[in-house]
Amino acid sequence: MTRSLRESQARTMAANDITLFRVAEDTLRCFVDLWARSRSVEFGSPLGRKIACPRDVYELVRPEMEHLVQEQARVILLDTRCQVLDVVLVYQGNVNSTSFRAAELLRDAVIRNAPSLVLVHNHPSGDPEPSPPDIALTRELVKAGELLGIEVSDHVIVGRDSFVSLKHRKLLS
Repeated sequence: MTRSLRESQARTMAANDITLFRVAEDTLRCFVDLWARSRSVEFGSPLGRKIACPRDVYELVRPEMEHLVQEQARVILLDTRCQVLDVVLVYQGNVNSTSFRAAELLRDAVIRNAPSLVLVHNHPSGDPEPSPPDIALTRELVKAGELLGIEVSDHVIVGRDSFVSLKHRKLLS
């Protein structure tokens, strides 16, 4: 009788654990949905905003990046309809440089299962002209993205009141 009582208790505990996990899962789903809605375009967030051209990228990040005194690199994660899934700060450097690694620039796209991204960084000098290291990094990122099935749609460099699209300059490959 003691053995059957233990087995019954074990089954009850297992059923309670499954119920608890389902409640936790439902709660997390609700939390994620609320979080995503709070970051939607209707609340002034970039999420869901369509990126159709480099100017859209520039207008999206310009208020935050145009006057930075340190160089920053961000990735804009896009879905299959070129709508923003997220904007992620990947690096913050110093007044005239930062060191980028392709793996870290692609990490969030892999985690979020984003099919494409746009790399954006600023030049605190205000001059958005790409440097040779900017061009080399872009080409390295495109190759790494191809291996992972992630399209690097563009690399936009933000300056003061201006920007440069490496895609429009045909410097992506």
